[in-house]
Amino acid sequence: MLEISSYKVAQIILMARELDRAEGELRAFIDNLLPEEQTSLVAIMWVGRDTFDADDLEEALATAKSEATTPTVDYLMGSPHLSDHLENGLDALGISVTDDEDDLIRGG
Repeated sequence: MLEISSYKVAQIILMARELDRAEGELRAFIDNLLPEEQTSLVAIMWVGRDTFDADDLEEALATAKSEATTPTVDYLMGSPHLSDHLENGLDALGISVTDDEDDLIRGG
């Protein structure tokens, strides 16, 4: 089970899309997540880039937790297409962030 809210993932997706402007903010945001949230974020990204299938979420979570040797923020920031992978991962898991993204864009 994911330990991060879709709203937080939506925030990360939006910041990752504006990386040239929001890199510092994104780094601080990810650094301030709980370890369980960071693990979930990595697992979502892996599902989104087809490293794991959505059906293998528990395995992705366990792998993300056991193989965490690099700070999560550095690992994620080194991933090209981070926002796309996160969106694809959530879609594969049946989680929509469209409303969350719309709320964030409107300043809600």
